[in-house]
Amino acid sequence: MKLLGTLSIILFLSFSLNAQEFKFQEEIINYGKIDKGSDGSKVFIFKNIGDQPIIINRIQSSCGCTVPKKPEKPIMPGENGEIKVSYDTKRVGGFSKSITIFSNAKNPRKIIKIKGIVNKEISLVKENSILKDQ
Repeated sequence: MKLLGTLSIILFLSFSLNAQEFKFQEEIINYGKIDKGSDGSKVFIFKNIGDQPIIINRIQSSCGCTVPKKPEKPIMPGENGEIKVSYDTKRVGGFSKSITIFSNAKNPRKIIKIKGIVNKEISLVKENSILKDQ
């Protein structure tokens, strides 16, 4: 009988410790084709669909050209959170980068991605608008 009680407590604790869970609107953000030097900022939006707060301990990108910013406060159950990502658009060519989130969620390590292509030159539309302003 004591064994059954002990197992019940362990099972309950394991479920309560892993009750946090992410639900991202998008796990991959595709920048598409963007111009060199353009704004490389994007935002991943997620919801805590668990019944305990999600605490993001740290976020790590796959290279120095991608800078993620984590939420500073815990994300309460039912609330939305944001992870801001900035890509260095001075680097020309295709890119595909991973951002790893370390948290107290059911899956303590979550990977989200960005991808796209940075064009070599500014588009003609932007050049024309710059010339008209002068």
